[in-house]
Amino acid sequence: MNTRTTRATCTARATRALAVTLSLTAALAISGCSSDDKDGAAGSGSGTKAELTVSGGYMPEPVNNEMAGAFMVIKNGSKTADRLTGVTSPLSDDLQIHETKNQKMQQVQSLDVPANGELKLERGGNHVMFMGLKSTPKVGDKVTVELRFEKSGPVEVELDVKERTYKAPNSNDH
Repeated sequence: MNTRTTRATCTARATRALAVTLSLTAALAISGCSSDDKDGAAGSGSGTKAELTVSGGYMPEPVNNEMAGAFMVIKNGSKTADRLTGVTSPLSDDLQIHETKNQKMQQVQSLDVPANGELKLERGGNHVMFMGLKSTPKVGDKVTVELRFEKSGPVEVELDVKERTYKAPNSNDH
């Protein structure tokens, strides 16, 4: 073999190696993207993340700036159960998840959002409590909260501030 043939062979091998490396890199990148979409895309119906929607969110007008409640329905449209693990809001630095059992309210670390089901946060039942409000919202105002879940990403919700006596449609309020 002469020098020209040797260089051509080395160049061809290097080009093939580079092409193979680039092809593998592209394949890994594409498969990584499709894996992310399958796990968390809304409307996919499969995967490991719940598909959550929130409706009917409201806060009765607080009497003072010490505390307030928040109520809503969190629907899970997937086969994957999830858990509500936290809530944040600019209105308070201390938001708590509460459950009511045997007519007693207690703070809990999380609440289940069942697969293909819903978590109702309502008066007399499970709910979110705002402690130590930074201001006192009035009827017609909106309060922003961010719901945090064990498996799903955070969900931002705007709560309508309603009259203190407001009863949500289809609720267990008496």
